[in-house]
Amino acid sequence: MSALPLKPAAAPALPRGFGLLIAAQFASALADNAVLIVAIALLVQQGLPPWWAPLLKFGFMAAYVLLAPWVGPLADAFAKGRVMAAMNLVKMLGLGLLAWGLHPVAALTVVGLGAAAYAPAKYGLITELAKPEALVKANGWIEISVVSAALLGAVLGGALVSPAWLGSAPAAWVDQLDLPADKLTGSLAALWLIYLLSSALNAGIPDSGRRANCASLHPGALLAEFRSDNRRLWCDADGGLSLAATTLFWGVGATLQFAVLRWAGQALALPLSQAAYLQAAVAVGVIAGAASAGRWLALHQARRGLWAGVVLGLLMPVVAQIDQLLTAALTLALVGAVGGAMVVPLNALLQHRGAQLLSAGRSIAVQGFNENLSVLAMLAVYAGCEAAGVAIELTLSGLGVLVTGALLALIWRDRGRRKSSLRTL
Repeated sequence: MSALPLKPAAAPALPRGFGLLIAAQFASALADNAVLIVAIALLVQQGLPPWWAPLLKFGFMAAYVLLAPWVGPLADAFAKGRVMAAMNLVKMLGLGLLAWGLHPVAALTVVGLGAAAYAPAKYGLITELAKPEALVKANGWIEISVVSAALLGAVLGGALVSPAWLGSAPAAWVDQLDLPADKLTGSLAALWLIYLLSSALNAGIPDSGRRANCASLHPGALLAEFRSDNRRLWCDADGGLSLAATTLFWGVGATLQFAVLRWAGQALALPLSQAAYLQAAVAVGVIAGAASAGRWLALHQARRGLWAGVVLGLLMPVVAQIDQLLTAALTLALVGAVGGAMVVPLNALLQHRGAQLLSAGRSIAVQGFNENLSVLAMLAVYAGCEAAGVAIELTLSGLGVLVTGALLALIWRDRGRRKSSLRTL
């Protein structure tokens, strides 16, 4: 008698309130990405030179690095949904200051302060609400919302600075609020309402009931505790492996964002407006890769994401040799897919291990510090290559060699460590 086929295991259920978390995260990230475009338009309107534009992103992201020792304990000390709602209010304050005439770089730094504290609360809440078996799936949905918001946020930002929108912006808003005579005030008001919507959605997210109080709230004590947390996570086998991989991924990903635009202009002779569609191809690929990883990989299989990263590195020199638009779009979509398949399971492993070693908020703060420091460092190196006149094809190939070599080294080291552990049993 033949055995009955095994019934496939049911997909792990997502936690209660997860839909609200996704919606709130999407709205907040949508406005984060759109405000950068509006701020660039303000720089142009004020007649400032083009080199100010990268400083907007630098000011926004610097807060993630500088505030990392303090935002983790903040996220752990209160209900994380409430923390996220409050940080959206900080972002709204930044928009208000921008509307009242504060320099765009300074105003975006205020928005970045809210974003820096929002991140550990968001990812920490996933770890607290979702069971370990649902953590990869939950991270897949979060990454889909992040990438979708980045893609649509750029579209929204472009619409908000378009002549059609600016021509219809209510001039009465400017007069009633005594704001500078600037039609972009209507654009800022639209983003203000999106942040308000996100804050309202955050307030409805159920409390996980978990709190982790610090021994001391003194800044020096928190800084010392953060250094200890950072060292502990790097020294852990699973934590250090996943932290190294995600730190490399986000640094290279941020650099690739600019490199693709430059390469598309040179290799494919595309104007900036059309080159942006190639970034959209990458984003669509990331969404597909993240969804696939969330569907097919469990937490104990997270190391398989390292091999997707190796494929990512091998594809980048291939991209540098392409001179056909359709081939470029398909290859970049594949680059995004393997990137999404890499980062989602490793991110889930990092969150799970970090919550075990430290706490949800503190581990996410350590993760954010390392990943955003990597972004700032790699963008600085990329800017140096641009200033030195390095060919963009060589830059792309160099990034690919870096990714492939670093991930193969991580795989080799991890295998050696696990074999050593088995021999000691």
